[in-house]
Amino acid sequence: MSFLDKAKDFLDKHDDKVDQALDKIGDEVDKRTGHKHSAHIDKAVDEAQKRTGQGDTTRH
Repeated sequence: MSFLDKAKDFLDKHDDKVDQALDKIGDEVDKRTGHKHSAHIDKAVDEAQKRTGQGDTTRH
């Protein structure tokens, strides 16, 4: 099993944790950029969450 296969398997098994981490990362980036690009950051986080595991598991 290749590294990418292992990574995809991890994302599938732990989608809720990955989504939570993406939320925290997005919040930190938003804070560090002075909340100037909040809409763009939120959109990027949402897209990343859709593409990990079985889809977005967080509730907004």
